[in-house]
Amino acid sequence: MADQKDNNPSEQGMDPTRRRFLKNTGLVIGGVAGGSLLGGLLVNQQGDDSTAGDDGSKASSPTEARMFFTRHSDFVVLEQATERIYPEDDNGPGAIGLGVPYFIDKQLAGDYGSNRKDYTKPPGRDPKEDVNTYQTLMTRGDVFLTGLRTIDAESNKRHKQKFKDLESDQQDEILQDIDDEKIKLNGVSSKTFFDLLVQMTIEGAYADPLYGGNKNMEGWKMREYPGARASYTDLIDSEDFQVLDPISLTDYQP
Repeated sequence: MADQKDNNPSEQGMDPTRRRFLKNTGLVIGGVAGGSLLGGLLVNQQGDDSTAGDDGSKASSPTEARMFFTRHSDFVVLEQATERIYPEDDNGPGAIGLGVPYFIDKQLAGDYGSNRKDYTKPPGRDPKEDVNTYQTLMTRGDVFLTGLRTIDAESNKRHKQKFKDLESDQQDEILQDIDDEKIKLNGVSSKTFFDLLVQMTIEGAYADPLYGGNKNMEGWKMREYPGARASYTDLIDSEDFQVLDPISLTDYQP
């Protein structure tokens, strides 16, 4: 009686190396290449450190991972600058606690940061002119990189320390000088950069958490904003002020 294994055409003539290759390839196609979400779940369950930051700390959620900032030092300056604009206080978390830096990172990684949908061909206006609109041929991503690195360079120049190591009042002084255009940036008005920084900090604090900021909807909770509710028909007849738990767009997704 022939060996059962010899009657299996898939096994005949197959050396162990080829068999191992096919087995491993099938795992990759089914678990990772065939479905990135499944692959991500497998990696996370196995405790992989691929999402660890430069300092060894792990991102606590998929939204807390950098997409635009390749240099950790730039991101640290962004964290400190946004926290001074929207600081933590008795009312609730500040920019860092709300995930604002990650919101900004994701915005800069997309069309907004690359100005892909904006008309940016010359001629442009001189960035030294006194205008209150976005007047530069630089992308928003480049504006942020230039501004953040200038902040850190100015910190080293004045105090021989990185911006993150300064006292709060020292950080405020540099940011105020950026706003007042006492510190010059190459290719763009420093006020243009500062206005963008303030605007995106506020957006990150109150945008839907779907976009990476407003972590745990804490920004909405501080303002008693109900979020993306589909209907209020059950409350129309009530004469009492309603304090509702906020709802995110993510709550409508399975």
